[in-house]
Amino acid sequence: MSLRNKVTLIGHTGKEVEITNFEKGGMKASVTLATNDYYTNGMGEKVEETQWHNLVAFGKTAEILHKYVSKGKEIAVEGKITYRSYEKEGKKVYITEIRVEEVVLLGSK
Repeated sequence: MSLRNKVTLIGHTGKEVEITNFEKGGMKASVTLATNDYYTNGMGEKVEETQWHNLVAFGKTAEILHKYVSKGKEIAVEGKITYRSYEKEGKKVYITEIRVEEVVLLGSK
């Protein structure tokens, strides 16, 4: 994988993995991942900030997500950022996703 578009995230899944099976075989897995960051604001208070990421995986990686990952599971993923768009009710909708190439199961959930 190229270092020009590489993302590594560790977090907890926010829902059950959704599977799409294709007519010609193969599958796509979709799930959300929450990552947390902490910082101190101007008043000296510790603040937690949660970011949500849309993950998609295909093939063997999708099978692993489907078989072993449930809501709340801590995982580490490596992949690349992808962008897509579509029209809905006359408005253009943009989606940012992480295309997962590798997944590591963490935690005990």
